[in-house]
Amino acid sequence: MAVLAEPRLQIPVDPGYLRLKRLVDVTVTLALLPLLLAVMGVIAVLIRLDSSGPVFFRQKRLGLNGKEFTLLKFRSMYANSDDYLHREAIKRYMNGDRLSSSQQAANPYKLNDDPRITRIGRLLRRTSLDELPQFFNVLHGEMSLVGPRPPLPYEVEQYSERDWLRLAGKPGLTGYWQVYGRSKVDFKTMVEMDIAYLQRQSIWEDLRLIALTPLVMLSGRGGA
Repeated sequence: MAVLAEPRLQIPVDPGYLRLKRLVDVTVTLALLPLLLAVMGVIAVLIRLDSSGPVFFRQKRLGLNGKEFTLLKFRSMYANSDDYLHREAIKRYMNGDRLSSSQQAANPYKLNDDPRITRIGRLLRRTSLDELPQFFNVLHGEMSLVGPRPPLPYEVEQYSERDWLRLAGKPGLTGYWQVYGRSKVDFKTMVEMDIAYLQRQSIWEDLRLIALTPLVMLSGRGGA
């Protein structure tokens, strides 16, 4: 796996907590797996009926200490779409530039008014159901249920030393930013939220965030 750089700053963490966190990741994911497979089967059929192309979308992201891995998502865009619009949106978001009203309703990884998004893709993004395949990333050990969202390589190329602290922990499906932030916060605030989580992470905090996440998904708040 590729590594862009090694962060010079580290956040101390209890090895016992990491082992228990991994146990929770695997146990919860396996318990949900029958339901997940049923829901994912329905989504896969809807994607194939809506537009041509693969059901899954694979994207390079950076995880713990900048190690590259392949993140899985349901395809929400038309096949072979160019990523220029997204690169520009990420750049503006990191620079703190104001976005249009429609873009303000989106999170930095999903453009709300992106013409590349399919009809079913808009629903999947608004409810975050496009991210369900990432439970397989959790089982594989590349992600955790709770942690910072995994950034894109071209995003990390612009990171400051402090921004790199986001990568001091394993990326997750949910976390402080996903539950409390999303479209409401700018890039620097998102970084500080992720650092705050990594500094105070605990099993009880992880379980609390996991319990809150379905409410956020059902509301569609901050989804694209």
